[in-house]
Formats: sequence, C-alpha cells, structure tokens
Amino acid sequence: MKKIIATDGISENAKKMLEEKYIVDVKKGISPEELKKIIKDYHAIIIRSATKMTEDIINAAEKLEVIGRAGVGVDNVDVKASTKKGIIVVNAPGSNSVSVAEHTIGLMLAIARKIPEADFSTKSGKWEKSKFKGTEIEGKILGVIGFGKIGYLVAKKAIGLGMKVIAYDPFTAQEKFSSLGIERAEKLEDIYKVADFITIHLPKNKETLGMFNKEEFKKMKRGVIIINAARGGIIVENDLAEAIKEGIVGGAALDVFESEPCQNSPLFELDKVVCTPHLGASTDEAQDRAGMMIAEQVDAVLSGKPATFAVNLPSISPESMEAVSPFFELCESMGSLFSGLFEGNLESIEVGYYGKIAEYDTKILTNMILVKILNRYTSDNVNVVNVPLIAEESGLKIKEVKSLQSKDYINLITLNGKGKDSELSISGTVTGIKNQPRFISIDKFAIDMVPSKHMVFLRYEDIPGQIGKIGTAFGKLNINIAAMHVGRKKIGGDAVMGLNIDSPLTPEMVEEVKKMTGLKNIKVVNL
Repeated sequence: MKKIIATDGISENAKKMLEEKYIVDVKKGISPEELKKIIKDYHAIIIRSATKMTEDIINAAEKLEVIGRAGVGVDNVDVKASTKKGIIVVNAPGSNSVSVAEHTIGLMLAIARKIPEADFSTKSGKWEKSKFKGTEIEGKILGVIGFGKIGYLVAKKAIGLGMKVIAYDPFTAQEKFSSLGIERAEKLEDIYKVADFITIHLPKNKETLGMFNKEEFKKMKRGVIIINAARGGIIVENDLAEAIKEGIVGGAALDVFESEPCQNSPLFELDKVVCTPHLGASTDEAQDRAGMMIAEQVDAVLSGKPATFAVNLPSISPESMEAVSPFFELCESMGSLFSGLFEGNLESIEVGYYGKIAEYDTKILTNMILVKILNRYTSDNVNVVNVPLIAEESGLKIKEVKSLQSKDYINLITLNGKGKDSELSISGTVTGIKNQPRFISIDKFAIDMVPSKHMVFLRYEDIPGQIGKIGTAFGKLNINIAAMHVGRKKIGGDAVMGLNIDSPLTPEMVEEVKKMTGLKNIKVVNL
C-alpha cells in the first residue's frame, strides 16, 4: 500500500476515505528537519498552511507523487521545484468560499453595530448603552471590488440583508452581474463616490500590492467603512490608520494583514477597527470540505487518474512541450500587457496562432495568457490548469484561431479582447537562438519592442516636439529610458510610444509626467 503523510491535520472523513486504500500517517507539528528525513518513504503529503514544502524537502522525496494543499493558496509550496521533480501539486479551490463570504458579512455587522467594543465593555461590568450607537446596513450601498466566487457570494448575501450592491471586476461578463440584478461599476471611482461600505476580494499580486493607499482613500466617500478578508498587503495599514484618524475613512474590519501572524499594527490602537486573526476559512464545514476535496485529488493522482485541481503544468507530450516552451515568456508578457492596457469591461478574448506554432497543441499558451489577465482581479487561485474553468464561470468567451500561414514572421501570436465599448489587440513573436519575446503591434500600431520589467506606454498626437517633451519629463524625474519605440499609422495622426525604463514609475510620477507633457493617456506595466 502507498503511504500518505498529513502534517497539518486532516478531517476524520477525509482520513477514513483514504485509509480504505492507503496507509495514512498523521504527524501534526513535525519539524522541517524531521520531515526532510522521512519524506523519502511517502508517496503523497497533505498539508494546510503551516508546513512549508521547500525545495530541500521536495528534493529529499524519493517516491513523492503528489502534494495536496487542503486550501486555496499554495504560497507554502515550491511549485517550480515540484514541477521539475515531476510531482503534481493540487489544491482545493472554492472550499472556503462560503466561510469567507459569511465572515465578511460578520465583520461588516460587527463594525456597523460596534459589537466587539460593546461585548468587552459589558463583560467588564459596565452598562454603556448610549456609547455604542451603531449604523444600520439596510439601504446602504456596498461596493464589492473583485467579483469572483467570494465577491459574488458576499453580494448575494448583502442583497438579502437589504443592501444595494455595486461591483467592480473588468474581467467578469455582464451576465454574472445581471444574474443578481446589481449595478456594474465601469471604474473603481464609480464605487468610491457612492459606497458606504467597501469589501475587497482581490488576489495579492504586483498590481494589487499596496493598491489601497492614502491617495485611494481620499477618493472615497467620506466615512466609508472598509472590509478586507481577502489578502494582507492589498491595504497599506499605516495609510488606513491615518485615514481613520483624519475622519476620511469611518472605520475598518480586517481579517488579513501585511505581515502574519500580526502582533503589532497601527490599526490595533483604533476603536473604529475590528480585527480577526485570518479566520475567513476557519469553520468546521470549510475544513472538512477542503479535506475531502484534497483527499479525492490525492487519491486520483495515486490511482493514475488526472487531478481536477492540479496547480502545476498539465500533461503535454514531449514533442509539443519542446515546440511551445519557447513561447512561454512571450505569452505571459502579452497577458500582462493586455491586463495593464485594457480599459473597460472585458467580454471576449481571441488568441491567434499563425505559422509553424499552429501545428501544435497551444492550449497551455492560451492558458498562460488568460492566467495573467484573470489574476488581476479574481480572488480565486488561478493557474494554467484551472483558468479555463474560471474563465467559463466569469462568463468570458474564449476562442482560439490557427493558421499555418503567417505574414512576415515564422511564428506569430495575436491577442484580441473586446468589451461593450472597448477593444485592444496585441501581437508578438520570438526571435533569435534565445527565443527573445517581442511585441510586434499594440492596438494596431506597428511597434517592435522587447518586454522588460518596467514599461510605460503613451498615446498622443503625432506632432513635432512630443518625443523631446517626453524624454525631458522622464529626465527630470530621474527615470532612465533604456529604449524607446514609436508606432504610428499616418503622419500627423495618433502615435503610440513604448518605453523600457530602468526603475518603477510610481502613480505620483505618472501625474507629474502628465503635468509636464500635457499628455493624458499614460499606462504603466510592470512584469
């Protein structure tokens, strides 16, 4: 019988199911050193968030076929090292959606009715009824930022409590909003202007890290209540504390923090803040659901069947892998660029493969593009395996087109996205023996640009002096331009400029560039 080790506990139902076919050892609280010694004896390991599956531990495994994370995030698993070793990593997406949504509603009620403060006061022998006058939530406007599974459930529950809901997620189809009869925000500012409560349901990534800061708080309706049960680090805690002290923000309820476990935060000192220690998924039902889901995944892998929720690369023939792998970096860069440039709400995506690349299975390339696009606003754990399902749930229409004919290039990949009032197209290829990715066109403007970590894109009227004006502005900000690329369709019309820069351009710097150049359409993309 194959052996499974569970190092962070496992639900009884899941354990019983697995013990029908496997030897299951539960070793809760085992040290990394001890795990490294004994992992060679096991075919599978089931973990939650405490165990860290580092490269050292993974390399010490001799029989390991699958790592099962009984939860959503896999930050504690070295997925790259697992993939190199041929170990499948699986997780349990959606297992905690109900629990997190309910906790979000609980936090909102707790802050609105001052329940924690009143509880502490009453148990201290006081009777301060007049001190804890609260606010009703019925009739109030709730802004939901991020409309994945959890955001949708929160909106549904809030409607049942008599709230009006407005939600923002540019990569979710209109049908999902219409199904609840809620208003769709075209931009974040639409929520900021009207929301009495704002709840955040976003992933933590380059785009969202520090997203809610003092500048954003100033744009919000005065006295707004902010709730975050998604990921720590999306809110700048010092800025939130200052905004509450200044009366810009009326209060906050947080389940997640910039650093966890969090034992010291400026928010802890404020009466208008409710804090919980990352309890969103901490219910018996969620833990049991995650345990059963992961047990089924582990059983599938050990039985030689495909895993429904594999996190790392899906199976692909060696021949196809050799043919498509040179395009991995290009596709990820195209997805990131599209995510950074597209405006409005996305309804459909078409990915085209032209030339020799069209002969092969390109699903993994399409999935890589979609991951970069959908990861920006969904709180679901998106990867190359589950992204088609998440796209389908979001209502996005995805289409692949192929042709062995490719004009000007041996291989060409195109990406076209459409919304109700907007459209964006990008095309790219790879060149040279190192398969260097290149952007060939952006929004139908011909441009030849190598992707870099920090990029800026500007659209402007093609008149004399524009390039010098832009270069001068960046020079005054001490931002070095490594390369400049300009595309235009006709003399005197619109032009697009792409800049590779050596250091990040902050939002404050963007505003300075706009003032110095008079240009309004400036987008920053960081890979």
